[in-house]
Amino acid sequence: MAITADHIRTVIGDYLDAYPEEKRSLAPVLELLDDGADLTSRGEFRGHVTAGAILADPDGRILHIHHLALDKWLLPGGHVEASDDTLLDAALRELAEETGMPAAAVTPAGDRPVHVDIHPIPANPAKGEPNHRHIDFRFLLHTADAVGPLQTEEVTAAAWREVDDISDPVLKHRITEALR
Repeated sequence: MAITADHIRTVIGDYLDAYPEEKRSLAPVLELLDDGADLTSRGEFRGHVTAGAILADPDGRILHIHHLALDKWLLPGGHVEASDDTLLDAALRELAEETGMPAAAVTPAGDRPVHVDIHPIPANPAKGEPNHRHIDFRFLLHTADAVGPLQTEEVTAAAWREVDDISDPVLKHRITEALR
């Protein structure tokens, strides 16, 4: 069963219970849901959901991947697919696809994301995509395993980095608190 608007709304509600200070920043997402927008569709350019994995090793380092198309170091993650039942499932699938890290090798810190980030994505004329926004639900996961084979169509490298290397101060704080 595919991710539904009700599931997205429930995840946002649980997230806002933990982080009520983000109600204002997520209001536009809730408005899109109220308007009937299909936030699971890559064709919804006002914003569509993505799912990200914040994978921590036993030393508290966080896995980063070098994304080919954006030429940036990022956390693993990507678009949801019809086969994903939940946003957490999508994050686990994306992690496995991009890094070869199977879901069985990781332990989620919980069902609630530790961060929801809304960020712009530049136009991609080759895909016929204008500038748009990603609403990225990021889940904290733990592992003691090594990274597997990378998805070389999208990822050129993987590296474990210190939490201090994360530039977003809110995300850095949340990861630091969760790893204590």
